[in-house]
Amino acid sequence: MSSSLISNSTHFFLKLFLLISFFNVCFASRKLTALVQEPQNQLLQYHKGTLLSGKISVNLIWYGKFKPSQRAIVSDFITSLSSSTPSKADPSVAKWWKTTEKYYHLANSKKSLSLYLGKQVLIENYSLGKSLTQKQIVQLASKGEQKDAINIVLTASDVAVDGFCVNRCGTHESSKGAIIRGKTYKFAYIWVGNSETQCPGYCAWPFHQPIYGPQSPPLVAPNNDVGVDGMVINLASLLAGTATNPFGNGYYQGEADAPLEAASACPGIYAKGAYPGYAGNLLVDKTTGASYNAHGTDGRKYLLPALYDPATSTCSTLV
Repeated sequence: MSSSLISNSTHFFLKLFLLISFFNVCFASRKLTALVQEPQNQLLQYHKGTLLSGKISVNLIWYGKFKPSQRAIVSDFITSLSSSTPSKADPSVAKWWKTTEKYYHLANSKKSLSLYLGKQVLIENYSLGKSLTQKQIVQLASKGEQKDAINIVLTASDVAVDGFCVNRCGTHESSKGAIIRGKTYKFAYIWVGNSETQCPGYCAWPFHQPIYGPQSPPLVAPNNDVGVDGMVINLASLLAGTATNPFGNGYYQGEADAPLEAASACPGIYAKGAYPGYAGNLLVDKTTGASYNAHGTDGRKYLLPALYDPATSTCSTLV
């Protein structure tokens, strides 16, 4: 493919960003009304900030009631990210995650990033109520590790969070942790909500009919759970953003408080042939009819978003 064709393709998808974002988007803190800037040769610029490196624990804080089977879908996804436990089937979740390594190479980082599943905290008694503020999300995130960690807060389908379903499906940011051996560290955290009952047409597309844009039949969720399979899509997007822009000064384009990042630069794209309202030419399970594009551990299947490939300046898909 010629460089001009690649540039035109990238430009085309970015121009469609506002339309797609209405029903399938999750950013650090991006507003739906934000304008897309004109693409450059290197779309996502490196702002010289620190990237996560070394062994990083991914800790899951479950707020509200989740079934054990639902928790297993997410924890298996985290385990699948590690290349040390690759899926025997291709394409794999680990292969999808490898695209983020290219950002580290561009930054001349001497250390690589290795994620592993850390501790899981269950808060099933709704100790902070069923309507949470961003400050309370940080409070929950702090229950994970305070050093070398990404703490993920997952809220149940009956929990409301400021901005949830209005202009976001999840967020990723960072916070100062506790003082450890006289030094204060920053930890990265993510929040993702289960949109099964609140806004599935917004945050669980393409497993639910979209509330905006072109209408097409919803796809069958690979783990038979529209809400949690949708959470995995949003979590995957935010993990990619966390790895490449953990503290707000890594790789991004646009405004720092409303950035385009590794996954959000490719909204609504899951496979080749994607266009607004159509996720692309995905793999389909012959038995269940479920659509997916990545194999995980223990026979899991997932649908993961395209990632912006800095080496080719295109949105890279697994299939």
